[in-house]
Amino acid sequence: MMASVRIPEQKIILCGEYGVGKSSIFRRFATNSFVTTTDRKSTLGLDHFARTYGVGDKEIKLQLWDTGGMERVASVTSSYYKFAEAAILVFALDNESSFHALSQHMLDVVSYAENAKIFLVGNKVDIEASGDPPVTDADMESFCEQCQSLISATYKTSCKTGEGLEEMFRDIASSLVESNRSRLELQALESHGFKIHPPDEVTDPGCLC
Repeated sequence: MMASVRIPEQKIILCGEYGVGKSSIFRRFATNSFVTTTDRKSTLGLDHFARTYGVGDKEIKLQLWDTGGMERVASVTSSYYKFAEAAILVFALDNESSFHALSQHMLDVVSYAENAKIFLVGNKVDIEASGDPPVTDADMESFCEQCQSLISATYKTSCKTGEGLEEMFRDIASSLVESNRSRLELQALESHGFKIHPPDEVTDPGCLC
């Protein structure tokens, strides 16, 4: 049985307006729990947590980073974005302004983490049943079109019920394994050196075109 290939730890960042559920997504990832607003103590300061996922014969460790409410008191610095392999853009489905603010977050990701894969997440899908949410599927599609295929995938999640979150992280893990696969293959080629064989000499002049 072949040992699984371990891919280096991948940094993933949560981006979006304050109050859209970034810390709740982080908590679901770290402890699979949900804390109601009344019980929640406001966090201040960056936080991160790592989990390993198996994808085929590969093992990948996702290290999720959360702003921890820093965006309320100061701008999140460029070091937060640095070396991120993926960015999760989060908005709340019941909060239209959090959706319209995404273009600025998108700009920050593209500026400071130019190699990151970008995933769009509409959170609080559990609230959708209480009436039509201001942000529709068509709005999300339109945003993706404007971003000219920079967005790898879109999701709808609920931190309250856990809906869509595990699938999203598994998808992100698979996507990063795929992009690492080509990188690993390239590294293997480089370590063995590119071999270019000279063409065989043509001895029969009759086959020259």
